[in-house]
Amino acid sequence: MRQHTLAGEITQAGVGLHSGVNTQVRILPAPAGSDRFFVRVDLPNTPIIPAQVAAVSQTVLSTQLGKDEVYVRTVEHLLAALAAMGVDNARIEIDGPEVPLLDGSARIWCERIAEVGLVYQTANNLTAPVVITEPIWIYQGDTFVCAIPAPETRFSYGIDFNVAAIGNQWHSWLLTTNLETSSADFASEIAPARTFGLQHQIEHLQKSGLIKGGSLDNALVCGEQGWLNPPLRFANEPVRHKILDLVGDLSLLGNFPVAHFLAYKASHNLHIQLARKILELI
Repeated sequence: MRQHTLAGEITQAGVGLHSGVNTQVRILPAPAGSDRFFVRVDLPNTPIIPAQVAAVSQTVLSTQLGKDEVYVRTVEHLLAALAAMGVDNARIEIDGPEVPLLDGSARIWCERIAEVGLVYQTANNLTAPVVITEPIWIYQGDTFVCAIPAPETRFSYGIDFNVAAIGNQWHSWLLTTNLETSSADFASEIAPARTFGLQHQIEHLQKSGLIKGGSLDNALVCGEQGWLNPPLRFANEPVRHKILDLVGDLSLLGNFPVAHFLAYKASHNLHIQLARKILELI
């Protein structure tokens, strides 16, 4: 079976959404079968943090991998870009605790991946993608995320906010078996969708020690009268961003299972619960 890694090195710097700390990321080619993994180059012994479900340590408004002081936060946008663009193996060196938010989306990551390109790798120890044969559900109140048997891998999401500018939105994206077509579609239709928040929640989040690096330059903010920093890149940009988050979180499974992943008003926590349940059942 074939895998892919990067054909060159990617370097990108920026501020972390929650920590407010500036970090630099170097993404390097990695051997076949090594998967995607982080390396905290700022810490003694440069500890490795695997991009796997078992490494998830926190899911409060972002996904965090690691343990105790050895962690890396807000990994979902970068991992979504790598996985959807076909990068199976990558060494991600970072000199701080949080992946840069950049413009709030995965667009820049996708552009950088496209710039360096991919190379084929042979890995004989791989298994075929998991095929979901029975529905798997995680729900909490009226929110849910599930994996439903399907002939292809698809991600569908619904959101519902009590502000007119967002309201009820749905979107769906198909991960095709044609890597070139699928990665180009992801890069144009999902990756540019930016993270978003509600104006009335900002003060509370800041007092809770969150979104220290957030600004109108890297996040969409919506108030009762509408968006504070238009224009949107898509009419339904918020729900497309939720698909971006879901793709990033489920990339921690390694290869995406063949299934229709359907979510409604879900969260990083529910995404990871679904990923864990899939691992239990396969």
